[in-house]
Amino acid sequence: MSDRGSARETAPHRGMPWLVRGDIDGLFGLAIDNLIQLLVIVALCRAVLGFPDELIIGTILPGAAVSLVVGNVFYAWQAIRLSQKTGRTDICALPYGINTVSLFAFVFLIMLPASLAAKARGLDDTEAAYVAWQIGLVACLGSGIIELAGAAIAERIRRATPRAALLSTLAGIALGFISFSFLFRTYASPIVGLATLGIILLTYFGRVRFKGGLPGGLVAVAIGITLSWVTGIADPTPPSLANVGLHLPIPVIGDLLAGLQGDQLLTYATVIIPMGIFSVLGSLQNIESAEAAGDSYATAPSLAVNGIGTIAAAIFGSCFPTTIYIGHPGWKALGARAGYSILNAALFTVLCLTGSLAILAWLIPIEAGMAIVLWIGIVMAAQAFEVTPRNHAPAVVMGLLPGLGAWGVLMAKDGLRAGGAIFSPELVAKMEAAGTYISGGFALEQGFIFTAMILSAATVYLIERRFTTAALWCVVGAALSAVGLIHSYTLLPTDSVGAFGDPAWRWCLGYLAMAATFFFAQWVIVPESGE
Repeated sequence: MSDRGSARETAPHRGMPWLVRGDIDGLFGLAIDNLIQLLVIVALCRAVLGFPDELIIGTILPGAAVSLVVGNVFYAWQAIRLSQKTGRTDICALPYGINTVSLFAFVFLIMLPASLAAKARGLDDTEAAYVAWQIGLVACLGSGIIELAGAAIAERIRRATPRAALLSTLAGIALGFISFSFLFRTYASPIVGLATLGIILLTYFGRVRFKGGLPGGLVAVAIGITLSWVTGIADPTPPSLANVGLHLPIPVIGDLLAGLQGDQLLTYATVIIPMGIFSVLGSLQNIESAEAAGDSYATAPSLAVNGIGTIAAAIFGSCFPTTIYIGHPGWKALGARAGYSILNAALFTVLCLTGSLAILAWLIPIEAGMAIVLWIGIVMAAQAFEVTPRNHAPAVVMGLLPGLGAWGVLMAKDGLRAGGAIFSPELVAKMEAAGTYISGGFALEQGFIFTAMILSAATVYLIERRFTTAALWCVVGAALSAVGLIHSYTLLPTDSVGAFGDPAWRWCLGYLAMAATFFFAQWVIVPESGE
């Protein structure tokens, strides 16, 4: 017995090696995910936000590299420590990278409105781009602080909010700002788009693999690149090599402080606060997923380092939060351990700090990888239905509507701007006379993330006949409306923007009417027959 006891004591100190063969397979999956995120960042920063290349390549990408190194190195070390503690050699590090949902939310719901508002104040395109970037930095910093603080309270938040309310809100963002946007782009370039989408659907939804063990994402991107160049979608003009070289990450404290002084910053709290909370809860669920697969990591440090990675991103110039990725069991099944996380950090440090990602973005048009992003949106929306109780499905649909509505308003505003329309009460009156109640869209757009949570949560509690709790969620909506955090907006010549501090009294009264309806319902209703 003493011999066995001695073996148990010494085994935990050996641990597993830092790199095994399965880490190469794991790297393909994680690196493709992160590469697509970074290519999307480059494309959106250029095309949507108008950021100059020196800002993207010289500051944002090096900042993103810092954030990736922070998390990937820690989670690899964490896996080695767990291996040493347990004596097991099958421990897989938590996957980590750029937060997809926050990426799109920050671009379309924070930085784009900030850029348009800056232009409306008379700033030129370059000045407006830097203002948007500075506000994006503050948003990223705020998200990181929430993630860091949330390590202590994540469990309580999760218990207080129905799962349908959390997941359907994310699903609405995923469907509108991710899936629909890239679905349009897929059908704008159908040869590349549908071919790559077919591969993604075949491998990810059909649950099959190509012979030789080639990952479906890698095959889709390779075929997408080939078709993009053959069909002429790719830009034949090589990128300038002026920005290729060493770009060391440098703290941008001055720009962070400038962003904090922006007079519109509070407007974006309706995006920053919920996205930070969602990141905390999403990471918590992914830690639980890892535990279900056999790798039990301490929750608090895992969540805290995720927040530190996001804070590091903001300090060094990236506007894009990080997160613990879903899919740990999949990477573990591939044989990935700790090394795939280190390799991922090393790869993207080289790409981001040398300016070579700009060349890669030219060689790999966004059309080549958009099927993967479209798939991510589909999976996020499907999850909202799959992991909530079946009878809560109406609450999931209710939570989808505000996000889809906000995306529709964004499309409408883009169309109005393209047509040279001036945003004014007269324009609103003309649209509503034609049957398009755009004023309701403008109101719904402001703080739609909170609105989605409120409506979905209230619906859950109505389904469960907990009428008082449903009423309390409506009171929350009334309170947020009263301070102008949701539904309050003002018209600028080229946009409608939130007006934090300006009470949205009509909506406040509307939520109070809903609350009264639900609260007093218990005395004036009877269950349906047969129940």
